[in-house]
Amino acid sequence: MSKRRVAYYYDADTGSYTYGLGHPMKPHRMRVTHDLVSAYGMLEKMHVLRPKRATPEVMTAFHTDEYIHFLNRVTPETAEELTYHGTRFLMGEDNPAFEGVFEFCSISAGGSISAAQRIASGAADIAINWAGGLHHAKKREASGFCYINDIVLGILELLRTYPRVLYIDIDCHHGDGVEEAFYTTDRVMTCSFHKFGEYFPGTGTQEDRGRGKGRNYTVNIPLKDGITDEAFKRVFEPIINKIMEIYRPGAVILQCGADSLAGDKLGCFNLTMNGHAHCVQYLRAFNVPLILLGGGGYTVKNVARTWTYETACALGIQDDIDPNLPWNEYFEWFGPRYRLEVPENNMDDLNVRDGSLDKVRATALQQLSQLPCAPSVGMHEVPRESLGRHLGLDIAEEDADEDGGTDDLDRRLAQHSRFVYKLQEPGGGSDESDDERYDSDGSSYRRRKRMSILSNRVVNVDSDIGRAQPRGRRFFKSAVRWDETYGRVRLGKEPVLGSLNGSRLGGMMEATGRSTPGGDVTMEDWEDGTSV
Repeated sequence: MSKRRVAYYYDADTGSYTYGLGHPMKPHRMRVTHDLVSAYGMLEKMHVLRPKRATPEVMTAFHTDEYIHFLNRVTPETAEELTYHGTRFLMGEDNPAFEGVFEFCSISAGGSISAAQRIASGAADIAINWAGGLHHAKKREASGFCYINDIVLGILELLRTYPRVLYIDIDCHHGDGVEEAFYTTDRVMTCSFHKFGEYFPGTGTQEDRGRGKGRNYTVNIPLKDGITDEAFKRVFEPIINKIMEIYRPGAVILQCGADSLAGDKLGCFNLTMNGHAHCVQYLRAFNVPLILLGGGGYTVKNVARTWTYETACALGIQDDIDPNLPWNEYFEWFGPRYRLEVPENNMDDLNVRDGSLDKVRATALQQLSQLPCAPSVGMHEVPRESLGRHLGLDIAEEDADEDGGTDDLDRRLAQHSRFVYKLQEPGGGSDESDDERYDSDGSSYRRRKRMSILSNRVVNVDSDIGRAQPRGRRFFKSAVRWDETYGRVRLGKEPVLGSLNGSRLGGMMEATGRSTPGGDVTMEDWEDGTSV
């Protein structure tokens, strides 16, 4: 097998973070994988690089400024306040505000961006970043254990050099975040092989084909439980071969989510390590620049085995390595067999039983046959410096004056932003979404439906935008009003003092000036908002 120049990106700090006790996502799996790769002696055969961490400015190439600013300052202690009581940015239990979340995101995103830059420069044929592949993150919020969509940032970097980029997703969950980002363009084709049907994130049907110029450039392969190596190969190879023939991408990104392996804690497929890695070998044979990214995978020992083997596939030495694991720091984790393997289990393959696999494959091939040819785009020389540096906005810390030159620049930029976007107005700084509704008073009300990756159930999140009171806070959800005559808060149904008789007024005075239609004020009344 021909050799490839492989660049391997790894930051030793990535395994030091934790989502919290009991959370299924374990960043430590990257450290276990790296240790196993090192034990097999693969590091000497690759360019091992520590990626440059992504800055907030770089992340805003896709994500909103407001969301990146939030991630940069959120802590476990301030999460409740900064998320407006769980109604913005981080919703539900899938994405906790753990300590160091922004640094973790900067490592993941920096690795994918650096991999894309190295591929685009021609310095490598294959680039690997197992810390990347977080495909659920949206433009303005986290989703499905993903905070920053490093895949989108990497694709945007590739588009500076290549006219067309192909993204392939073999994670058990649908790659909704990447699909949503490029749903209306023909410069990026997304192809996702995933479980569908009462399963997170609830998207990815074959009716979702893109919109506008991107029509038919979104390919979804919805699968059922228990798909095996043989069945997956029958649908993967013809579809990818057709895409490569028609679309002719300049570069390919493969998201190697390992939750599609047999025995995964959150997955429901029945792929072995060899069946999963076959996708890497198949794409490598096309001799097109390739980026391998991580993704899901919640049985850590199987994740480490598979990504180690796929690293060997990228190097073309998968037939030369010993299936018996070499000694490494985590050797005891791989018992009792201590072998480089992930066997299948006894799950039933529902895709073959009802014949749905053939229908899905035929529908996808018919969709691809409607594409006329590979779309073209006018390419220009890529600028050597960023727009910010060219305009003089990118000032290094060592160049800043001791009296706070950078702080002064920040103040002037903030003042300019408030002037242009009117951020000082209520709700002026929030981005509007398609599901936004407006109340009679002109304020907008957004109702968002989200599915939890932990429970696979739909969770409705309501948020008030543009109201007079602070977002996320409601005044006991009651009909209280401010009485200007008496200078106090009272219920809309509470009678005014002038209409009370003497006995009622006396009883009210005995109750220290507070009165309720039903008697004394109780704690239950206070919490329910029935009295003040």
